[in-house]
Amino acid sequence: MIFTDLVFYFFAGMLVLAGLGVISSRNPVHSALFLVLSFFSCSALWLLLQAEFLAIVLVLVYVGAVMVLFLFVVMMLDINLTQMRQGFVRYLPIGALIALVMVAQMVWVVGPAGPDVFSGEQLAQAVQLPADHSNTRELGKVLYTDYVFPFEVASVILLVAIVAAIALTMRRREMTKYQTPGKQVQVRKADRLRIMKMDAEGGE
Repeated sequence: MIFTDLVFYFFAGMLVLAGLGVISSRNPVHSALFLVLSFFSCSALWLLLQAEFLAIVLVLVYVGAVMVLFLFVVMMLDINLTQMRQGFVRYLPIGALIALVMVAQMVWVVGPAGPDVFSGEQLAQAVQLPADHSNTRELGKVLYTDYVFPFEVASVILLVAIVAAIALTMRRREMTKYQTPGKQVQVRKADRLRIMKMDAEGGE
């Protein structure tokens, strides 16, 4: 066993423990911090595979932006922890069943009895790359050639999700006042200003 194997098992174990901490922690802030730890562990595994671009993007985008936003939202909201814990035992069997199905799928894909797409020989050949190799260029070539259709489908799905989120938050409420710029432009002076003539009062 070489040093890289020890590093892999260390970060893989940390990733599994952090994932368990996310779903088992009673405090949502602790769950978010465990998720940050799992992101760091996953980025370290990508560094072992010489996927520096994916590792850096994971840290910068998810840890540096998304999880910071999650922490701000979780800490600003007044979350009732007692109410959140009520459904944990009720949904535990369903969650355990889904987890077992996902584990079985991963074992079927990457296990010794699965397809030969992730064989150790191919992984060793994929890792042995020259020093000037750019995985960002290779990722762009694969993304915009072989997987350009799934990439565009994912883009359309995200666009529809954004439009749906805006439509759900922009519901018209009766007590809310709205501005209509078209009507404001058409307003005349006589509609807003009235000149009244009054007789001057004489002094006593």
